Amino acid sequence: MLIMQALSDSGAELENLSDSDDTHFLRDALKQVSAVKDIGHAGTAMRFLTAYLSTQDESVVLTGSDRMKQRPVGPLVDALRALGAGITYMESQGCAPLQIKGGLKKGGSITVDGGISSQFISALMMIGPVLEGGLKISLSGDVVSATYIRMTQSLMQKGGIEASFKGREISIKEGKYSFNNFVIESDWSAASYWYQLAALLPGSEIALPMLEQDSLQGDAILVNMFTSLGVESCFEGKSLLLRSGREVQKSLFEYDFTSCPDLTQTMAVTLCAMGIPYRFTGTRTLRIKETDRVAALQTELGKFGFSLEADEGGDWISWDGKRGQPEQNVIIETYHDHRMAMAFAPLAIPFGALTVNDAMVVTKSYPAYWQDLEKAGFSLSDL
Repeated sequence: MLIMQALSDSGAELENLSDSDDTHFLRDALKQVSAVKDIGHAGTAMRFLTAYLSTQDESVVLTGSDRMKQRPVGPLVDALRALGAGITYMESQGCAPLQIKGGLKKGGSITVDGGISSQFISALMMIGPVLEGGLKISLSGDVVSATYIRMTQSLMQKGGIEASFKGREISIKEGKYSFNNFVIESDWSAASYWYQLAALLPGSEIALPMLEQDSLQGDAILVNMFTSLGVESCFEGKSLLLRSGREVQKSLFEYDFTSCPDLTQTMAVTLCAMGIPYRFTGTRTLRIKETDRVAALQTELGKFGFSLEADEGGDWISWDGKRGQPEQNVIIETYHDHRMAMAFAPLAIPFGALTVNDAMVVTKSYPAYWQDLEKAGFSLSDL
């Protein structure tokens, strides 16, 4: 919404905007007149800004943290170059920092691998209306995160843009964004940690504001996913009430996370804590997130005696339900990954206590997470 707001002339106000680091980095980068824009760990900001800045009449360097300089952006750069954008790698091929000349004006037709991050595809979609003739994107291979593409399409349509996504073809017509004041739904990914707590604490009632039953977010699949784990979802106006306590069957849990990869860590930790074996597929993109999330899950859950198996490419992750000897006084490493901190913190429920290193990494997406845990009755202390 920040990118679309910047591309529009309407001056619409955005209500219920996230207070996360990612939001602040992106908003500041859009406002600042600077030859260098540093977006830290904000991967979404890196992808969206690469496309957005290509259309602006300025030359800038877009950079980020050391980890950001390792995360691939090549497929997006290739697509933008095919349209005529002037982008140069300043250090490693395929990664930030990028020298972006700007001035991209004409649209056209491009082909993009559907197996890459949907953020690359959404970044291209959002600039489509400001390009002469619009933009047509053909997706090759497997499309890994279609729900995020549809979410981008729906938001663009709310802004008056003609956008279609049929089969493997995305078509964006030239036009102007026009928004009235826009209320942004809360984050279903963040809601997953409260579903997790409800599942691990039968008898809980938890109210979460500003979540909609007909959400555009793919992670709203939480409603169905956690039903099998004893959590009931009740929508009341603009709030969601979670109730838990139903008996849970501990049979093999199988799920394809292609459309909701950000829920993988929450589910992996929750199921281990509940003693439910599982096999996940559609987890390939986890290797290139804030950290290698497959390896991180294996290492950190291993400290509690849970031995996860995974293939080299990260296409599947499994746990057989058996538990070995846990370590004493477990310390969780977060690897600069907000989701590692929030997914593992609830293990204090079955194991009594644990320590999370670099705990404030949560500010990337959910700055108030620890304060909200305290509101729920957990005891926190700094070491």
